[in-house]
Amino acid sequence: MSTPTAIRPQREPAEAGQSLLPRIEIDLGALAANWRRLAADAAPAACGAVVKADAYGLGLGPAALALARAGTRSFFVAHEEEGLALRRHLGPGPEIWLLSGCAPGQLPVCAEAGLWPVLNTPEAVQAFAGADGVQGGLMVETGMNRLGLPPESARAALAALGGEAGRIRLVLGHLACADMPDHPLNARQLAAFAALGDLLPGVPRSLANSGGMALGTAYGFDLVRPGIRLYGGSAGPRAPALAPVVRYTAPVLQIRTLAPGESVGYGATFAAGEPCRIATIGAGYADGVPRALSGRGLAAACGRHLPFVGRVSMDSFALDVSALPEGALAPGDSVELLGRALPLDLAADRAGTIGYELLTGLGRRPGRVYK
Repeated sequence: MSTPTAIRPQREPAEAGQSLLPRIEIDLGALAANWRRLAADAAPAACGAVVKADAYGLGLGPAALALARAGTRSFFVAHEEEGLALRRHLGPGPEIWLLSGCAPGQLPVCAEAGLWPVLNTPEAVQAFAGADGVQGGLMVETGMNRLGLPPESARAALAALGGEAGRIRLVLGHLACADMPDHPLNARQLAAFAALGDLLPGVPRSLANSGGMALGTAYGFDLVRPGIRLYGGSAGPRAPALAPVVRYTAPVLQIRTLAPGESVGYGATFAAGEPCRIATIGAGYADGVPRALSGRGLAAACGRHLPFVGRVSMDSFALDVSALPEGALAPGDSVELLGRALPLDLAADRAGTIGYELLTGLGRRPGRVYK
């Protein structure tokens, strides 16, 4: 067994009314500190914050307010529904950008709420032209081939806008391989985006996400858009994780001893080769513990990493706790699934995925506590 930074299990004897739900602690101070660190690294470019998907699963309102207090003035979400919710949290003032744009029928709503849709298609530009009072951004496709107008289409669209092009407040691009610093597409996208300097002279430009910020100052332009690094994840070898923001713990429900040959969980995928102690943990795939961690995951308790055994089910999974002294872990204690002892990127790697997916999939059941 590997040995992480020592932690003690949370020993919380069962009391009347005590919840057996897993618990997510969100350190808003660490979130703010991560933004300030990235803002300092980005200077002289401004630093925004990507808070789409409920602030990567951590809670849009608390996260956005903490970021605003830290100094964030430009926020990025995906859709108008997220933007409207964010405006209610933040009030007037901060910029709120809709990266996926806005349905044409919702443009008046965007204008009233001060939401700025990013224009990704010729049809979006056409709808924008007829929507008085709406400010927006223009996404230019430089190599990712996901959203945005190719450079020549962007030029044609702006020409068709005529004087209405003055309502475009930002020109955006997006990097496809920022987490792979040596990928040749990074340099090609940078060159293509830099060549757009005459597209809307004087209008700010934004290309870099978390990984792009680490590729060099040339990628910064006027505004950077960090996401995953705000929340304690890495964005490639040059963009390591900053302070952890999330600590996810789950309760020990029961501990039993298996005899050789006895199995655990659905499908009997794990059978004991020798006597072993198994802890049933009260969190499952309904709580954001991926089924892919079956037989692969780790939890931390008593200064050790403990392996998942058997299949993750909807509400629980099993740990082999034989490496711990008997009595070191008991029902009512908690084990850590994410945190300082079990970093986000390690947990994601064990699940064969990325930190983004783990955070945004944490689910609604775990209790959330902000500090």
